[in-house]
Amino acid sequence: MKSRQSLHIKTYCMILIMVVFGPLGNIFLSKGMRGVGSAATWSLSTLPQIFQQVFTAQFIWLGVASLIAFFVAYMLILSWADFSYVQPASAVSYLLVAVLSTFFLGEKITPLHWAGVAVICLGVLVVGNTPPRTTKAN
Repeated sequence: MKSRQSLHIKTYCMILIMVVFGPLGNIFLSKGMRGVGSAATWSLSTLPQIFQQVFTAQFIWLGVASLIAFFVAYMLILSWADFSYVQPASAVSYLLVAVLSTFFLGEKITPLHWAGVAVICLGVLVVGNTPPRTTKAN
């Protein structure tokens, strides 16, 4: 049986990977798709060209790779920590999404949005002070 301390370290490391790579993947995908253009203007005759743009866009591939890293970390952490701990604890990624979208995508974040992000982060602090596993391992 692994020690409680090593479980906490693994859990925090995987949550950190999830918090970084999930938003990063979404930001990269957004940046890549902005380079391809709006789907509202696509026609059936332009689909081959659009697919070629999508599958050769570096930001889209960076996004896919980041989201794969996120998904692997997510699967691993769910094998040793409760979902009721993992999901709220990983919600701190909303802060990273707001920061990255402001600086990397040039989006404007309203004060009300920042207030919501602050509330989410306070909730993460509360959840972070609970044990990651409350059920018995199978």
